[in-house]
Amino acid sequence: MDRSGALALLNRKILEAYSRRTTQTLRAALPLRLALPHLEPVLARNVAKEIQKDALVIRSAGKALAAGSSPGPDSMRRLLEATKEIDRAFLGQVGSLPIRIVIPYAEIAPVRLERIERLFGAAYRILDAWQPAHGVRAAVQTAYPRAEFESLLFGLLRLYAQETRVLSRAVRLPALLTPIREHVAQSLLGIMSDTATRLAGELAAIAYRR
Repeated sequence: MDRSGALALLNRKILEAYSRRTTQTLRAALPLRLALPHLEPVLARNVAKEIQKDALVIRSAGKALAAGSSPGPDSMRRLLEATKEIDRAFLGQVGSLPIRIVIPYAEIAPVRLERIERLFGAAYRILDAWQPAHGVRAAVQTAYPRAEFESLLFGLLRLYAQETRVLSRAVRLPALLTPIREHVAQSLLGIMSDTATRLAGELAAIAYRR
């Protein structure tokens, strides 16, 4: 596997762990537990699409590094547009469920663009620091001091949480649950932010363990 692929695989494992922990916490919380049958299938499909988007960004960073280029805002906007194709496939999958989603791009786009820019920059930096015969952990340690890497992880996960909150507000819940939609969205953001803090700390400890 090439380095961009290895980094994308690591990112996949992180997002899957993040989603799994979030769902476990949601199952124990009321009134979130009432909405969970409607949200959980969306969250499961959502993490799959985010993994695809992140892999696209990471591979783009790898190609830019190999070409010796430093893409600017136009390149980031093109990546943002490319993620919409992944969204369309996601909406097609969700269409088989008894719910409806209209993605509010006006609200999501600034958050997603920031996440793309941060992830692209991080992938470029780590791949650039990756030396022959060394693994991703050594590359991370070379590219970032521990505190900065932990902050990076938290920031990326927090942006994911913000986009997920917007998406959860776009889920058309049954009429009885509509009055608590905003509470569900805010509670989801809080749970995901707390989970992001813990997970970022754990991952940084593993990455910099002697």
